[in-house]
Amino acid sequence: MAQVVAVTMTVNGVKSTHHPEPRTLLVHYLREKLGLTGTHVGCDTSQCGSCTVHVDGMAIKSCTMFAVQAEGANVTTIEGMGEIGHLHALQTGFWEEHGLQCGFCTPGMIMSSADLLSHNPNPSESEIRHALEGNFCRCTGYHNIVKAVQNAAHSMAQSAMAQAADD
Repeated sequence: MAQVVAVTMTVNGVKSTHHPEPRTLLVHYLREKLGLTGTHVGCDTSQCGSCTVHVDGMAIKSCTMFAVQAEGANVTTIEGMGEIGHLHALQTGFWEEHGLQCGFCTPGMIMSSADLLSHNPNPSESEIRHALEGNFCRCTGYHNIVKAVQNAAHSMAQSAMAQAADD
């Protein structure tokens, strides 16, 4: 039997401890131990970006990180971005701008885009395309994905202005 280690992390606001094998990738830990299947396994080589999640606020490809490396970390997956009836602005933007077709790459695209918008709330088309270079979509051609991110940036800016006016 392979050696196992205790790993504690907070995923989508819920702290949990499990005992994965040291070689278990974070993507497999999220999917198999926690049942968070929105994080997709696309290539296992860090080429496609379908497995992108946030670890301590940074977008990472979870197929490049062992679960044990996330010890003590705060992890956010696509399931933690919004909920039915209260979607994240990016989820709404992808819906409204038809930024998805099959949807396989969409969680990774949204997670990478959220990282971009956390650092640059008003990115240009070129900056959006550059931020998404590590994510591969086989269906859409990226035009509507860029529009979806622009939609979300605009929506988030309007929400921030409305919040500031209320304060």
